[in-house]
Amino acid sequence: MVCLAALALVASASAVLGETTPRGSKASCAQFSPSNISDVTLTAATYFHAHARVDISNVFSSINTTDLPAFCRVELKIVTNATAGSFAVTEVWLPDAWNGRVVTVGNGGLGGGVTVEDLGAVAVPQGFAGISTNTGHNSGVADGAWGGPHNDNAIVDWGWRAIHLSVLAGKEITKQYYHKVAKRSYYVGCSTGRLKEIQNFPDSFDGIVVGSPAAWMSHLQPWSVHMSLNVLPATSSRFIEPSVWTDVIAPEVLKQCDALDGVTDGIINEPRACFFRPETLTCTPGQNTSTCLTEDQITTIHKLYADYYVGDQTYVFGGFYPGGEKAFGTGLVGNPPFPLSQDWFRYFVLNDTQWTQEQYNTSLLALGEQLNPGQSDAVTPNLTAFADAPHNGKVLHYVGWADQLISPGNSLHYYETVHAFARANTSLAVDDFYRLFPVPGMNHWCSGPGANSFGGGSSQKPPLSFDAEHNILGALMRWVEDGIAPSKIVAVKYKDDVPANGVAFTRPICKYPSAVRFRGGDPNSASSFFCA
Repeated sequence: MVCLAALALVASASAVLGETTPRGSKASCAQFSPSNISDVTLTAATYFHAHARVDISNVFSSINTTDLPAFCRVELKIVTNATAGSFAVTEVWLPDAWNGRVVTVGNGGLGGGVTVEDLGAVAVPQGFAGISTNTGHNSGVADGAWGGPHNDNAIVDWGWRAIHLSVLAGKEITKQYYHKVAKRSYYVGCSTGRLKEIQNFPDSFDGIVVGSPAAWMSHLQPWSVHMSLNVLPATSSRFIEPSVWTDVIAPEVLKQCDALDGVTDGIINEPRACFFRPETLTCTPGQNTSTCLTEDQITTIHKLYADYYVGDQTYVFGGFYPGGEKAFGTGLVGNPPFPLSQDWFRYFVLNDTQWTQEQYNTSLLALGEQLNPGQSDAVTPNLTAFADAPHNGKVLHYVGWADQLISPGNSLHYYETVHAFARANTSLAVDDFYRLFPVPGMNHWCSGPGANSFGGGSSQKPPLSFDAEHNILGALMRWVEDGIAPSKIVAVKYKDDVPANGVAFTRPICKYPSAVRFRGGDPNSASSFFCA
């Protein structure tokens, strides 16, 4: 089914281009030898026939499938700083049936590794030449040890440089392989979303899909520690066990807020309308505390759902939103502490391998802002160079309302700052270049009880179709190339989040500030809901 949809999209792409697009082959892959690309070395070019076994893994990502069309896997070594001797590993996957476009796929957290899963799940099946990099190092998502001691050069590679150089190299590789310049350049990524690239290099992409971006690392990581310290140590009276989040708090949140959108379905479609009162769970004398909340725990919950401010009420970050409780206890407010945040301070800010989060104080927030490790903060609201003529770039931004690792409030905050800047300083209307789609019931990247698959990356599982109605990359492509902007995207929830098990239900994802409302009918069908 996926392969047929991919072939249909390739045919559609050819029609859009109005010409026959170049095709690759086993011979062109075997003979490929790029020339005159400064600081770029070809390390391998491997051809995969249609439905060949593609079994590739690294510390960050893996793929093992026989469902892909024919393509050439080009592996590169890109020098990022000749003086320091640093380099990034980058891959460009070039399908035989090329649709005339390139798409760069992102990474996540502090991880380093070519995202082969998305090259195989997003790029090649849809006919794109796909680009991905290890960001200059190899590591898992939460491992920041590679950043120390004082490895500032590697941190800069991770922060922006490796992906920028990879985009430049990937476009040139694509041009030389097909003997034709790509018509359009896109980006798809979640978590470590590349808002930085369109802010600094507005010509890199014609459009980007960015999911729950960790674009304000100097604030995100202090907030993560702050959230953890609200509940730890685990021996304290304020700690909340994962089972209490799942079996006690989550059902009560749904009891109070689930039906606000017109249907009781286990999903909170507009969490900002939910004023959760944890006091209803207060322990009565003699009650087993595993089935209720103590006064200290209730106080903690109020802190966790509140925005984080410091000093003279300076905004730092948003809080949790109702609806993600089943994931909270194993994320930032679980035990042991979330490792990524601790590594951020140890290796990126303080260069102190013995530091623990119990030593956190708000002075470290200011220090992190000042250092801005890797120049990774990407919060400038001025997207004029990207969005205005003649470039006319487009942003589709999504975030799970039930995100347990990065507050959805962070996405809303950035969107509103862009909106305000555009209104005050330009003639641009934010809807003409930037649209935000909050996803009810979706955790960070994917999972959760909501409809969580709509083409945002391999972790989400495939969309129902690669067309613009169901696939956020397809929606972006139609907006950029045909001028048709999306107001909703139809997402799918697979049974047990396994596509082979069939469809559980479909739901629209509405353009912010609209929210999903039930109009009546079959609650498992997207047609029974509307955006208002």
